[in-house]
Amino acid sequence: MGFFKNQFSNVVEWEEFRDDMIFWKWSNREIKKGSKLIIRSGQDAIFMNNGKIEGIFEDEGEYNIDSDIIPFLSTLKGFKFGFNSGMRVEVLFVNTKEFTVRWGTQNPVLIPTPQLPGGMPIRANGTFNFKVNDYVTLIDKIAGIKDSYLVEDLKLRITAVLDQLLMKWISKEGKDMFNLQANAFEIAKGIREDLDMEVMGHGMTITGFQVMSFNYPQEIQDMITKTASHEMIGNLQKYQQVSMTDAMSSGKLQGGGAASDMAGMMMGMNMANEMMKNMNQNQKPQSQPQKESEPSDSAASQGGKKLNFCPNCGAKNEGANFCPNCGQKLN
Repeated sequence: MGFFKNQFSNVVEWEEFRDDMIFWKWSNREIKKGSKLIIRSGQDAIFMNNGKIEGIFEDEGEYNIDSDIIPFLSTLKGFKFGFNSGMRVEVLFVNTKEFTVRWGTQNPVLIPTPQLPGGMPIRANGTFNFKVNDYVTLIDKIAGIKDSYLVEDLKLRITAVLDQLLMKWISKEGKDMFNLQANAFEIAKGIREDLDMEVMGHGMTITGFQVMSFNYPQEIQDMITKTASHEMIGNLQKYQQVSMTDAMSSGKLQGGGAASDMAGMMMGMNMANEMMKNMNQNQKPQSQPQKESEPSDSAASQGGKKLNFCPNCGAKNEGANFCPNCGQKLN
């Protein structure tokens, strides 16, 4: 008897476990008397009969199906193992962890914008998180017809609608096409809500969605960088000076000749002029001592200077100390 008992014993466990597998079905086999059920960490075991859930077991460990499992199954509590026959059921193992998946646009998404008639071609990348949350829906929509389901299977479904969602949420409320990163959180929040509705009908939920970066075509990125340079420099004259310096240091003005010499001369003159302006602006005007008020004619006459005319008779004075006409003192 012991020989036959060991021969009929089974081990029901997730035999093809992978980190990127969402569920795996143990099916088309009989569970014999004396079989064991093994549930590992991060797994749930769902017993099904004729496509219906009989019982869900969540705690990890090793269980005897005769005594630990059968008594808890909804419609198979009275099942008795025969000597030569077993119980034919399906056991669905579900990965209960939260998955993190990287995503990226396959092709540029053309976002309508007035600046570009054909639309702004934008690429984006990031991550999203999901997990299984509804076993009944999962079995009804997917597990009922599939033996396993991978993260890549769900990713294909997500990326199929992601371009349209990016276009929707980037265009919404007139986002700044040249500074999308500033609105990345708001855009990602809207996309997460829409994606959650998309996968909810398959027994899963989107627990997070992140946009790591938006990528512009090289021509657009160069224009954004140049515009930012203008803003940082402040005015066109300084930008021209920096551009000329960059050109000379990069070798674009090498080779001598009149053009190169003239460029160097202009750059030197402009730099010298700017240095002189800065020096003049930084120098504070020195306070000058207040000039003493010059004496008036009357004060001059009283301060000992000789008068040109006699104040008494009006006769012209030739430098004498006394008026030659009336004898008036003149100093």
